Amino acid sequence: MVAPGYARAYQAQAVLTASPGQLILMLYDGALRFLGHARDALQSTDENARRIEIINTNLLKAQNIIAELQSSLNHEAGGDHAANLDRLYDYYLRRLMEANMRKKVEPVIEVEKLVRDLRDGWAEMLRTQDAGGMHQARGVA
Repeated sequence: MVAPGYARAYQAQAVLTASPGQLILMLYDGALRFLGHARDALQSTDENARRIEIINTNLLKAQNIIAELQSSLNHEAGGDHAANLDRLYDYYLRRLMEANMRKKVEPVIEVEKLVRDLRDGWAEMLRTQDAGGMHQARGVA
């Protein structure tokens, strides 16, 4: 197992050296991680204050990441795509607030699926860009 200090240093370095596209992917991955923790806690049969704290903390972390994704949208360059993502992120935030207030798992599962779809599409776009750059570097494109 890697010492926590080394893991944090590695993660910090990964963030500092990531491209803007990779940073978005990292944000999606973080949101999915926190949504998964919240989902697991919501599905748990334990009835204690710690469970409620875990749900709340993880939903708030996921909401913060989604709010960061939303605030980073470039409406001038993105046009309709940015506007659509803005509305989508707003929907995610409302559903997660509902999940947190009512302690219901269904909105979390819904948002988790939608975020995963966006994340997978973003990852594919990055792979396509990288492959295009490789072809250009080799003189293929």
